[in-house]
Amino acid sequence: MDGMINYKVADRVAVITLNRPEKANAQNYPFLYQLNECWERAADDDEVTVIVLQAKGKHFSAGHDLAGTEYPKTDELRSQGKFDLTHHYRYELKHFLGYSLNWRNVPKPSIAAVQGKCIAAGLMLCWPCDLIVAADNAEFSDPVAGGLGIGGVEYHGHTWEFGARKAKELLFTGRTIDAYKAEQIGMVNRVVPLADLENETMALALEIAEQDPFALLQAKRAVNQTLDIMGFQTALQSVFDIHEMGHGAMWSRRSEGESRGSALERMKERNQEIAQRQRTEAKA
Repeated sequence: MDGMINYKVADRVAVITLNRPEKANAQNYPFLYQLNECWERAADDDEVTVIVLQAKGKHFSAGHDLAGTEYPKTDELRSQGKFDLTHHYRYELKHFLGYSLNWRNVPKPSIAAVQGKCIAAGLMLCWPCDLIVAADNAEFSDPVAGGLGIGGVEYHGHTWEFGARKAKELLFTGRTIDAYKAEQIGMVNRVVPLADLENETMALALEIAEQDPFALLQAKRAVNQTLDIMGFQTALQSVFDIHEMGHGAMWSRRSEGESRGSALERMKERNQEIAQRQRTEAKA
């Protein structure tokens, strides 16, 4: 399958490649739909033991394509003045939280290979994977609190991936966390030179693919089920509702005159301020 997402299988490893480098792999509806199709294809293929998710270009993913208009169903409803918060909730429940949870629960090991920026909804692509291999230039962030007035992206893995205090710091400030710090706190399995990212990830995938598929399924289920007993999926569902309350506040502001474009401009300005502050701190 070619297009925004590429798909291939070799040596029992399915490789799903994000292929929108000109947009830093920003996610619109066709992108997510094709990506979900590839995940389902790999899940159903008996010749696939391990799934690798990687990305073309400088960056893994810049998150949702907020400037795009390629969400056909929602755009049509908006043009008719019929798209309301109920439609918005159902859309995000299926395409954002729902897709990410589906990928997390695929009964096969998965590995994300991350380079460059992984921003906001970019986290919702790599966090569902069982393992993450990061290039030494990888950076992770979720700046939507300062930009859009929403407490974090739809798939709230933050507390589980960062730990509570670090999650709060990163959400409160919108700062990035680099690959080495991500490895330190356990969000990333290993950090490798950018030039070696693809080869190192494939070597790990091939090593895992040599194991018995049912044993891998059991091992994955054991860990995921333990997290679920601790409240993982219940927490994500609950925090998704908190996220949607943020959208409700945005809808209220729009009804008072703030356009979607104004909100996006505000987010861009805020992100530029954060980036400038980080550059200043790095030089100090």
